[in-house]
Amino acid sequence: MWNLLVQTFTWWNGQTMGTRFATWRFGKRVGEDEFGNVYYEGGMSSYGLPKRWVIYKGYAEASAIPPGWHGWMHHRTDVPPSKETYVAKEWQKAHRPNHTGSPQAYRPPGSIAVPGERPRVTGDYDAWTPGN
Repeated sequence: MWNLLVQTFTWWNGQTMGTRFATWRFGKRVGEDEFGNVYYEGGMSSYGLPKRWVIYKGYAEASAIPPGWHGWMHHRTDVPPSKETYVAKEWQKAHRPNHTGSPQAYRPPGSIAVPGERPRVTGDYDAWTPGN
């Protein structure tokens, strides 16, 4: 019952009822990533490419898609990582959640939330004043 209410009234937790119906009707399961997100493909878009979508496990955050699946979702490759042995490049970083507004958020020295003095300006900026 709880899942039905969540799917009816929220879009950020997994899937909505509309997505569930469209996935059941048109979707073909392509694979699943290490986080439990499930990827689908089905139908053709107006520009001639297959539609691709993901149903997140838990909170819907697009940056949580791993690099290999991100490339597949954006049609950079036609082979999903579930059908090949994808290895992320060394420059591709793992997902880190956005900590804005939380105690783990970045707060530089001298900001309102952190005591201390902010670094002095370098002097390479001259403020504009009217008439100059």
